[in-house]
Amino acid sequence: MEKRAFGRTGYEFPILSFGAQRIVDEHNCTEEDAIRIVNRAIDEGVTYFDTAPIYSKGQSEERLGKAFGSRRSQVWIATKTIDRTRDGSLRSLEASLKRLQTDHVEEWRLHDVRTMEQLEQAFAKDGALQALIEAKEQGVIKHISISGHTNPSVQLEAIARFPFDSALVALSAADHFIYSFAHEFVPKANEQGVAIIGMKVIGLGRLAKWYEQALRYTWSLPISTAIIGMESMEQLENNLRVAKSFTPMSEPERLEFLKEIIHLANPDVLRWKAKSWEDDKEWAERL
Repeated sequence: MEKRAFGRTGYEFPILSFGAQRIVDEHNCTEEDAIRIVNRAIDEGVTYFDTAPIYSKGQSEERLGKAFGSRRSQVWIATKTIDRTRDGSLRSLEASLKRLQTDHVEEWRLHDVRTMEQLEQAFAKDGALQALIEAKEQGVIKHISISGHTNPSVQLEAIARFPFDSALVALSAADHFIYSFAHEFVPKANEQGVAIIGMKVIGLGRLAKWYEQALRYTWSLPISTAIIGMESMEQLENNLRVAKSFTPMSEPERLEFLKEIIHLANPDVLRWKAKSWEDDKEWAERL
């Protein structure tokens, strides 16, 4: 698989990275299957694994911890805090480390910072960012990150205020049409050496009909890697197949693809850009 530089960190990763949200009972993936899928991914050169404590109440982290075992040194773990306070985030990290069966993670990120208000909370004196800074100083984490699904302005403000090592942002082809991280955030992040990780690549399954094109669209962007959610060995093998044969999408190919999917540009499909996950009739406001 093609490998790319991870921002200014000095590391590089294959274009295919592992989104671990789906290796859980909730998605009909057993623990035994999860362990097999993760180890198969490692065998094939996948090294970047993304998870979070809120994914099935910690089950995603637990299963990664069990799967890695003696192979811990072969992988890069990225987990998150949804708490906006210092103390709450530090407690969250302590619990994550136990579930992951490790004494450190390579990357810890502020999870789903949707609004300027949430950003201010995280940047406050006793906010979550302070926890990330302290954890890095103590060697418990190696790199500081942020994620955003909704409003590129929030993540642009974040990297203007603090030298984040990376950012996990929504970069599906359907995201191209509104509140576009590809248009607004990616160029500035690249200028600053911030590693960019793409997510929502298959649009929660709504781009499944255009599976290979969806992967190629995101990988054709100037990003470091993209996390793809996988809940079965079949999905992993398909992702590996497309990644190994990847060629960048030409401009005419991209135009034709976008014409095919423009009807998906509505808040019912792009729920992470809707007013809320529950209210998918209106777009989020960009205040």
